[in-house]
Parts: sequence; C-alpha cells; structure tokens
Amino acid sequence: MADPGQRSDTSRRGFLKGIGGAAAAAAAGVSLTQPAAAAGEQVALQYFHEDWQTITNDLDRVGSLGFDAVWIQQPAESILDWSDQSGRNDPPLGYQPVDYRNFDSSFGTESELETLIDTAHGNGVDVIVDTVMNHMANADASTFPQFDDSNFHNEGGIEQWAYRFNPDDDRCFVGGEPKDPDRIECDPDMIEDSTLLGLRDLDQDQEYVRQQLKNYVDKIASLGADGYRFDAAKHMAESFFADYANQWAEANGMFRVGEVYSGNREYLRGYANAGPGMHVFDFSLYYTMQNVFSGGDMSDLEGAGLIATDPGVSMPFVENHDVAAPSQYELAHAFVLSSPGYPMLYNLYPDEILANDAIANAVWVKRNLAGGAVRWRYTDNDLAVYEREGNLLAGLNNGGSDRTLTVQTSWTGQELEDYAGNRPNVTTGGDGSVEITVPAGGGCSTRRRDRGPRPTARSRRCHRSRSASRPRRPTASRCTSRAT
Repeated sequence: MADPGQRSDTSRRGFLKGIGGAAAAAAAGVSLTQPAAAAGEQVALQYFHEDWQTITNDLDRVGSLGFDAVWIQQPAESILDWSDQSGRNDPPLGYQPVDYRNFDSSFGTESELETLIDTAHGNGVDVIVDTVMNHMANADASTFPQFDDSNFHNEGGIEQWAYRFNPDDDRCFVGGEPKDPDRIECDPDMIEDSTLLGLRDLDQDQEYVRQQLKNYVDKIASLGADGYRFDAAKHMAESFFADYANQWAEANGMFRVGEVYSGNREYLRGYANAGPGMHVFDFSLYYTMQNVFSGGDMSDLEGAGLIATDPGVSMPFVENHDVAAPSQYELAHAFVLSSPGYPMLYNLYPDEILANDAIANAVWVKRNLAGGAVRWRYTDNDLAVYEREGNLLAGLNNGGSDRTLTVQTSWTGQELEDYAGNRPNVTTGGDGSVEITVPAGGGCSTRRRDRGPRPTARSRRCHRSRSASRPRRPTASRCTSRAT
C-alpha cells in the first residue's frame, strides 16, 4: 500500500486493484511481537444527483479532504431525465438505460465526462463509474437501438417469496431438491432471469448481448475511468462475473465493486470470489449497523459483516441512494472510518459529508491512522472498544452518558493523545492497560507516527446543506488520540 501521506497520479488503476490484497494481508493477523501493520486506508465518496460540471467544480474539495475516489452515476443515455424527478433522487437517474453507445446523458456530454475524469485525476481522485448491465429501461423493446425482444428474458416480474429460502415452501424445490443448494434464495432463476421493477431483463447468456455489454464497459475504461460499480449484481449469475464481467474489468485494469443486495455473508462472498474477484458492498454489516446505531446493542458489532471475515473485499457504507442511514449518523460513520474495509460515503446532498467537520476528521483518521487487524477490547450494550492493532484504539458509545473503563492495548508506557480535544491525554501502563473515558459518541487512539499535519481544531457542530423537508440528524461527539 502506498504511503497514505502521498497522493500520486500514476498507476491509479493498479493501486485501486491492489486495495483488496493489501487490506486482506493487513487483516490476516499481526501478533504483538511483530511491528504494527502500515497505517492509512482508502475512502471513497458516492457523488450523485449532480451534473458532470457541478461535480467537476467540486473535485478540488473532494481531493483536499482525502477521498481517494468518487463513484458517479451511469453515464449512458437513459429514458429518464431531470424533468421526471418528483424530488431529489426520486427516482435516481441513470438506471433505465436506452443506448449503451451514447454517453451524452442528462448529466452532461461525453466530453464533459472526460473533463470530470481528468480533473479528478488532477486532484488525486479516482473515478468509479456505475454500470447497469442487468437490464434496460421499462419500455418496449423497439426503444433500444442495440436490442430486440429476443435479447431479453421476458419472464415476468420477481415475486418476493423468491428471495428467501423457506423449507416449507414447495416453490423453493424441484424434484425434492432445493433450487438454491445453499438454501439462501428460494428461486435463484427467477431472481436472475425475471424483470426487476418492470425493467427489461437482458439475457447475458447470449453472445451478442455480452458483446454489447463489453463494448460499453470498454468505452468507460477508454475515457480514463478507474473502476466500475456493477448495479443489481445479484440479479445476474455469479458465472457472468466469473467468466466475463470481472475478466473484462481485469483486462482493462479496472477496480470493481458489486451491488450484491443481501445480508447473507456467504452470498456476498460468492460474488466477491467470482473469477478474478471484486469488492462487494457490505450489506451484511449495513443491516447490523442499522440496528446498532439506532440505539441498539453495540456488542453486535463484534464479528459483524464482511469486514470481520473478508475485509479485503468489503466496501462498508452507512447509507446510499437506495437505503437510509441509521439515526446515530455520525457515530455510524465513526465506526466505518476506523474499521477495516474500503468505505463508501454518501449523502443525498454532498455537503452533508463534505461540509461535516466531524466526518472530515474521521476521514483523515481513516486515511492516516487506521490499519492492522482488529482486536476487540470491550463490548457491552452501549460501548464498543477495539484496536486496529498497533495503530488505533477506538471507542464508540451510543449511550446517554460518558463511560470510563480500563482496557488492554498493544502499547506499554505510551501516551495517547485525544484527537478531538474532548479529553486529556492518557498513558498506558507497563502491562498495556489504560483507563479511557468515552463520551456519548465515540473515540479513537493511536501510536504517534509522522504522517503530516492533522486537521485543525473544529467545531463539533454539523454544517450541512439540506432541504427544508430533510430532518436534521443528531450529532455525536468524538475523540481520537495518538501517542506522544
């Protein structure tokens, strides 16, 4: 992994491709007799709901805050435009493609997209482009200049019962055997070959269809982009990614992440390991965080999600354009920005992330201080304390009052500095123990390393751009520390 204090415009695609291996190696285990794993991990931003020019104009800010990549919406011609929205992200644009060859879209022209990518690279930021390969728009087949009716499955819609295996449901079996040998889904063929929300389902088993999809992703790569996000990945067979989509990405030197919309960790792992592999969004972790950071049991975080078993392929997230954030919004961000994995941050309005000082500080911590295996030091209903071994001690408290306790660490006789300025510094004992106080909110500590200047002291207040109808989320205090 490159020095987190340095940003380079060279080998961006190779660097993004290497995230998984580096993170997995770091998470494989570092004993106390070995030096600490390298600190500093990547963070990406989902920058949606704006045209290419608006995003381009904001990329200097994105880069200066330390984001390594931005994920932008699908660029090809779509049947919907801004006039079809009844509100921001209602519906999201780009997910009803019409022509994969035409990159003049509601977001801007193909030339403006190239300028966005070039500007991002000039600010040390990579560009991950959404790709929609499962389906076309909800329209008659004659709408699509590349396809006719024979190129679609045309098998009707997906029934809700198909998504979850039920041993008492005969529809989950054929000839006495489960349709899904893993007993996760009831009817995998229906999920992969039927119409999703009325959108025409492409038949990826056809060579002609695959060639059109390959031309599409190749064009994205030719514009200089650095990665793909595979929309609706669970509605396409793992074999399509193993034999084709991940192979195309590998050949183009592209990072890739799949939207595998499932809380089942084994199911996510299957797609992550398809062919040359890909990252997947950590829905398993998301569902746990939804409960925990809505005043739930903090001990449920221990061992949750792909970040616990396969951090090298996990992209944790607090919310995205499809699913909402938990009520303890900043505390959830503090967790994903001090844990393993390659987090993707999102808000309906960019300033809710980019102008949020508490989250900006947590991004800096992730980019400069996070690293190493996770060692859980303490959990109960309100409190979770964990160490990124040899680098960072994090405490998160979703209760209503401060908590003081003694925990073990990897350090002996080290002074730990509070990054947020909430508490005095503390010193670990000769046995590695230390007494810490975690305010209602969260905290982190780490050994001192020369990683450049950290953020200046910031107000704990959130400054966000929001519509009048969008409720204000509660803030959370946070402390982060390092040894002096």
